[in-house]
Amino acid sequence: MTAIPVLPLPIFWDRVVSGVDDGLRISALFGQPAGAAGEGVRLFAILADDGGGVLHAACADVDREYPALTPDCPQAHWFEREIAEQWGVRPTGHPWLKPIRFHGSYRPGHDAWQREGGGAIEPSVTDFFRVEGDEIHEVAVGPVHAGVIEPGHFRFQCFGETVLHLEISLGYQHRGVERALFKGGGKRAIHYAETLAGDTTIGHALAFVRGVEALAGVRTPARAHALRAVAMELERLANHAGDLGALAGDVGFLPTAAYCGRLRGEYLNMTALLCGNRFGRNLVRPGGVQFDLDPARCEELLKRLNAAESDTRNAVELMFSTPSVLARFEETGAVPEDDGQALGLVGPAARACGIERDVRQDHPFGFYRFHQIPIATSTTGDVYARALVRWLEIQRSITFIREVAQSLPEGVAMSGDAGRMAPDSLVVSLVEGWRGEVCHVLMTDREGALAGGKVVDPSFHNWMGLALALRNQQISDFPLCNKSFNLSYCGHDL
Repeated sequence: MTAIPVLPLPIFWDRVVSGVDDGLRISALFGQPAGAAGEGVRLFAILADDGGGVLHAACADVDREYPALTPDCPQAHWFEREIAEQWGVRPTGHPWLKPIRFHGSYRPGHDAWQREGGGAIEPSVTDFFRVEGDEIHEVAVGPVHAGVIEPGHFRFQCFGETVLHLEISLGYQHRGVERALFKGGGKRAIHYAETLAGDTTIGHALAFVRGVEALAGVRTPARAHALRAVAMELERLANHAGDLGALAGDVGFLPTAAYCGRLRGEYLNMTALLCGNRFGRNLVRPGGVQFDLDPARCEELLKRLNAAESDTRNAVELMFSTPSVLARFEETGAVPEDDGQALGLVGPAARACGIERDVRQDHPFGFYRFHQIPIATSTTGDVYARALVRWLEIQRSITFIREVAQSLPEGVAMSGDAGRMAPDSLVVSLVEGWRGEVCHVLMTDREGALAGGKVVDPSFHNWMGLALALRNQQISDFPLCNKSFNLSYCGHDL
């Protein structure tokens, strides 16, 4: 880590702001203990140059406060709220500084909120933005919702049925799993990684494992890279198919809703065929994968894939050819491209705005370095565009899986256990999960053991995009807009 420059705070601030102005984006911005006794805080910034396929890293030491980046760099908004909550460092001038997970500071005696008495902050004790005026009313939804879904609180400021502002308050799923992952996780670390967001088991496990492999100097067999890519795309297929069915359900189009609900299960069962678990648990490990794909199971996988492709096409094309569906999808919840860029949106939410951003293309990893998938984009940034991008990605993922499975590299699927990781080092691992960029930063101590790090789930970048999508929309459009993003509560709360 000595290769990462510790910059004076004004220079660090300028590097981040000017870098984003020049087209870089924030992949991660976080704090870690600094100083001999860990009494200070060191801010780390990981900036992605997607056009050049390069990552930039810098850090600076702070104590109790520093000038906020957010007024000049909206991408930093959520990150700086997290830093303030976790480390008690106040970004002065932040326009809306409040907790995002409602837990006590990791530095005893340092509380950025300066609450009398200290301690954890209860989720019910917080301020919400309010729009004042005649006939303005407020609608509070959640955190407990109808149905078996995760908790989150949504506060709408409305004029009649029109939403003027939506504020999203999360934190109800905070488990401390990120801290457990990097602080003494040991043999359990990979299991923590697999459960950071259960519907992105492969994405988070692969991001973590690739970081471990880089630190340990592990060479992963080509066959393992191919099987990991197959598992990644199966995870994408299952979730995209499920989302398209849920979108159909939200507008009352039951044929596609029913079919895609079943098809999600079909794609999950293909992952189970690969490794014995529908979500891909226990598949990805340092050095490769724990389960190989023999010819008989490969043939069965392709047979199931072909059947699911036909059924998915029938269900989705029926939905997209139905005028009543299009009337609800089109021009609903639009996020313009410039807003998407300013917020640093990732995944289908970004690509639906016309932003061609995909780790598989911009920072290719594993098998994607040799066999790329064409990137699917749209331009309107609305519910229709987010649905269309998912459908295009389903088609391209199926083609990719078919081609890879029919020509798997020869050899073993596991190179052996990872050895000792490099001491006093930092590595950044990016993968393109089905929601977008998954970022894991791993840091080791002088003994080569994990000593810290950061996880950024794609939802962390995109929740503010959902808030913008509701501006000037009918409040009745919220379920549809929410489902078109389908962000993770637990992936955000960690």
